[in-house]
Amino acid sequence: MVPLPSPQQLRYLITLAETRHFGRAAEACAVTQSTLSAGIIALERQLDAAILDRTAGKRVVFTPLGHDLLERARAAMAALQAVAETAEAARAPMSGRLRLGVIPTLGPFLLPRLMPALRTAFPRLEPWLREDQTARLLEQLAGGRLDLLILALPCECAGNETLPVARDEFLVALPPGHPLAAQERISPRALAGERVLLLEDGHCLRDQVLQVCGPRPGGGGPEEFSATSLHTLVQMVAGGLGLTLLPRIAVRAGIVEQTGILLRPLAGKGGWRTIGLTWRPQAPRAADYRRLAPLLAEAAG
Repeated sequence: MVPLPSPQQLRYLITLAETRHFGRAAEACAVTQSTLSAGIIALERQLDAAILDRTAGKRVVFTPLGHDLLERARAAMAALQAVAETAEAARAPMSGRLRLGVIPTLGPFLLPRLMPALRTAFPRLEPWLREDQTARLLEQLAGGRLDLLILALPCECAGNETLPVARDEFLVALPPGHPLAAQERISPRALAGERVLLLEDGHCLRDQVLQVCGPRPGGGGPEEFSATSLHTLVQMVAGGLGLTLLPRIAVRAGIVEQTGILLRPLAGKGGWRTIGLTWRPQAPRAADYRRLAPLLAEAAG
């Protein structure tokens, strides 16, 4: 019989795939780099399989078989996690650690209202927060490193359970003196000839803005202006570099205060994103996650 991999070995494998760096993976697993490397080598010997391409130099490159094993490792770790979660959910609902992921265009504006509400409603719950882009949060959810995500829907959520919670409308943010400011409501069609400033690739809000405004001239390539955060985007608009769409939740939190930026609602339908919850299919604590929805809706409202 082939010796079974240990949960620790599977964790090493999954974390290495997420970080693509031995040092960062070891740090995330709270072990030395040599310990993590030895664990991967031992796993390869146990399975008599080449998981990593050793000809790739210092780069972390998985073999085709390694990719297959990685997906099975994620499924195995999720199943192990579910065993512990099932017992915990039965023993003490709405208690214990909750590893919560949130995207950067929601976290700074939503969490200051949501976290006090969570502490009041569920004092035995211990939220541990992780802010990252959607794709990386979904990877960590699949790998069992996160329990629940707060995302902007729609998204490619890889078959996970999703629960729409609240609508977050877009507002047109204009630099002072912009001609479109004369309109009470601005049609997406009116933005066609404008320079629409965007977040950099990887932010779901970038794709959602493009869905509203349409493709940009040049395809939004490297020559286009882009920002790493909504705060930077606001400063670019205030500096007269162009206009953008801002989610109302960020505006309500004061992101444009003292910038001189002018705000106008969008005319027509479809000018919003949906704030929602996402978790793994058949998660034992799904009932707990659904109980968080009203608090999230209130914080986002």
